[in-house]
Amino acid sequence: MENNMLDDQDFLVASISQLSISSNSSQPVVARFRPEWLQFDLDSDSNNLVRFELRNSKLFKLGPSQSVCVSEASEVNKEKNYSRGITIQFINEEESRAFHCAFEQRKKDVTVQGSFLPNGTVLSKSKFEDKIEASSAKMYFHYYGQLLHQQNMMQDYVRTGTYYAAVMENRADFVDRVVVDVGAGTGILSLFAAQAGAKHVYAVEASDMAGYAHKLVAGNPLLSQKITVVKGKVEEVELPEKADILISEPMGTLLINERMLESYIIARDRFLIPNGKMFPGLGRIHMAPFSDEYLYTEIANKALFWQQQNYYGVNLTPLHSAAFQGYFSQPVVDAFDPRLLVALAVSHEINFMSSKEEELYEIDIPLRFIASVGTRIHGLACWFDVLFDGSTVQRWLTTAPGAPTTHWYQLRCVLSQPIYVMPGQEITGRLRMVAHKAQSYTLELILSAKMWGPGAEQGGILQTSSGKFDLKEPYYRMSQPQAYPMAQEQTPQQLLQTQDLQTLSQDEGSDLLQ
Repeated sequence: MENNMLDDQDFLVASISQLSISSNSSQPVVARFRPEWLQFDLDSDSNNLVRFELRNSKLFKLGPSQSVCVSEASEVNKEKNYSRGITIQFINEEESRAFHCAFEQRKKDVTVQGSFLPNGTVLSKSKFEDKIEASSAKMYFHYYGQLLHQQNMMQDYVRTGTYYAAVMENRADFVDRVVVDVGAGTGILSLFAAQAGAKHVYAVEASDMAGYAHKLVAGNPLLSQKITVVKGKVEEVELPEKADILISEPMGTLLINERMLESYIIARDRFLIPNGKMFPGLGRIHMAPFSDEYLYTEIANKALFWQQQNYYGVNLTPLHSAAFQGYFSQPVVDAFDPRLLVALAVSHEINFMSSKEEELYEIDIPLRFIASVGTRIHGLACWFDVLFDGSTVQRWLTTAPGAPTTHWYQLRCVLSQPIYVMPGQEITGRLRMVAHKAQSYTLELILSAKMWGPGAEQGGILQTSSGKFDLKEPYYRMSQPQAYPMAQEQTPQQLLQTQDLQTLSQDEGSDLLQ
């Protein structure tokens, strides 16, 4: 190759030898880099050339001025793809190095989806498409690509304020560190990290919100030099350096809805240095049985429509049973009074620092409670919290009943058949959560009341009730918690475990205790 480049994309090489062809080309060859191709023009005839697809090509050194390029490629004017390779003879070692640098840079610039931002490129497809329906992903990214939905989350001041406090109170974890914001949305967490002194922040966002994030970052010039917005999925983008810390808001309803936790863990494996930090680094799902006659009646009454025997002359009753079960298959999302809980909560922990992605495909949680009162149990109440384990301050973000309400609220699985319990009676069961391709989970709940009183040590089951719920299709019941009569010698704090109360900040905890 001569010392000068014909242009930014063209090189002259002394000769090439095709590995699959015995003859050599003795005359100089023009090597041209195109957006997705590397081609060698053997002569002035445009049909006499060899072309390699960059994303499938590799370049190896055979010596100081000789290399070999191997690829799954195709010749122009031929449809059949096949493996081939060529040896490239350079004029000197310096030109060999220049060509190798250009090759690696061009290969990095190749994208799968045709778009990338500086310092971030899509290199290869991931298994995201294999485990998520295309229609679900399209709706998901469309939803989060709209500013009104981002505003809804940002106006959750418990959520946003807790993230801000966790970052600012732990500046030591961010100063002069490389940060990756996973699912950055508007880039608000990236801006927090930059305010805390981060060396550089890569804000990775797959939806069209990436464009808005770029505008928001550019509109804050004191911080914009520290932030690069990268459009693409964390399963696919490539970043120029490893991260010291990941920050993200990957939580959905019941923590796991939308299956973004899996992407958060994938980002950990791809981008985080060993012993790096994750904000948040741990999540817990809390569960307790509840009694709520108002809610049960409300859901059951929805199916009364299908009990009409003369609806414009039509008998609707054959569909009543299916409608009844259909309404009870919807988990209820609302804020409820903690006095509805009838037993101490149990917890299931997910450590984002060590959990494997596959462990989130199916989560099976054994349940065991001791009833604190005699009542009808209508189902299982659930909420979650996450921990920001900073070097300076540990801060929890909780969605517990009785704590300040967040946009996640709480979730309840209501059984179509309640079970009856007495004070001190043991309740057992399982909550099985199975991921599906609509970016959510199917919940399978079983609750049983064990034998109570004399003979209880034999462990017999008196009554069992079960239900299946689609977390993708909840019933959003946003009415305010109603006033319920307090059971004798029963307080909300007695039904929330001590560890749950510890998730509140001092101010929040004081308000709740008051």
